[in-house]
Amino acid sequence: MKRIYDEVIKKHFANDQQILFIAGARQVGKTTVAQNANALTDSFTYLDWDNQNHREIILQGPEAVAQYAHLEYLTEKLPIIAFDEIHKFSLWKEFLKGFYDTYHEKTHTIVTGSAKLDVYKAGGDSLMGRYFLYRIHPLSVAECITTKIIETEIRKPNSIPPTDWKNLLEFGGFPEPFSKQNKSFSLRWQNLRSQQLFREDIIDLTKIQDIARLEILAELLKQQAGSLTSYSQLAKKLRISVDTTSRWIKTLESFYYCFSLHPWTKNITRSLLKEPKIFLWDWSLLSDPGAKMENFVACHLMKATQFWTDQGLGDYKLYFIRDLEKNEVDFLVSKNDQAWFLVEVKASSNGGISKHLYKFQKQTGAPHAFQVVFDLEYVDKDCFSINDPVIVPVRTFLSQLV
Repeated sequence: MKRIYDEVIKKHFANDQQILFIAGARQVGKTTVAQNANALTDSFTYLDWDNQNHREIILQGPEAVAQYAHLEYLTEKLPIIAFDEIHKFSLWKEFLKGFYDTYHEKTHTIVTGSAKLDVYKAGGDSLMGRYFLYRIHPLSVAECITTKIIETEIRKPNSIPPTDWKNLLEFGGFPEPFSKQNKSFSLRWQNLRSQQLFREDIIDLTKIQDIARLEILAELLKQQAGSLTSYSQLAKKLRISVDTTSRWIKTLESFYYCFSLHPWTKNITRSLLKEPKIFLWDWSLLSDPGAKMENFVACHLMKATQFWTDQGLGDYKLYFIRDLEKNEVDFLVSKNDQAWFLVEVKASSNGGISKHLYKFQKQTGAPHAFQVVFDLEYVDKDCFSINDPVIVPVRTFLSQLV
């Protein structure tokens, strides 16, 4: 399956020498994207830390890796070396620094990881200035339509094939269940991925011992996805401290189980200041239709903001808006610390536009305010050409992102 991240790697190596970090959830397609880079070179080397033979080569040091990759050979195109899951090596930063400083003119380097590559502090000298980070996300509406990279944020609208739209909603955006389109396979895949996440990755890479209680926390977060999250209430249910709850949620975020959104407070009268909302990276895990729709849009917006940031188009972040009177808009996207557009998610177009969109667009000064709805068919018009609050089919809106 061709991904937009194949084009990201091609563009990166055409313009930059830095190590290319690919970070993302387990089974989101990092290894496949890294291995697809063999089409860009005459000499491709893949080293997986989880492979015992590959691990022994890495442990011998940069020179051994260079010899294994035949970097002394003359090639028409610069060789590419991919290191998979190397962050599990306690001295991975020191190793990569030494390798880059010695061989960056002789090879391009890819590093992939299923936990956030900036989480583990051990490992020697800083890699600052030696890498660019690209965060890989599940498939989205726009990526189902095209894998072309554009030079601006917003695409022209385009219609997603009906089968892809149905499968994306039902099976999620992780490539394997999306491609299989089979409920039985999807359930078994979800169960296996959960076991690997909690019983392998987190146990191996953290000091958390009470995995059973951590799994209960993950289930509680799934049940309240998109709702305000009270750490104190979760702590009470789990019979652990608030600090432990906070630390465990950060761990789940680090392993791409979930992500947190915080309230936008700039120019908001009597804004909510503390409680975040938490969403899952895999919206197919949710059974409540309303929560699933909101989580679906949240994942698309997070993918867009991180992609635009990683591509160097600006600094983009995703928030929600809620004041002490419980007036709320589901999402706000900022660009360079300024409100850019608001998004309210609805299942139906009945009832007109939320009055909160008008209120908070005025307060934030955001140029655009969208009420995206799931019951309308695709409309072939650029919704970003409109400044007043507008009801937009979700398929139109999401097709213009990433």
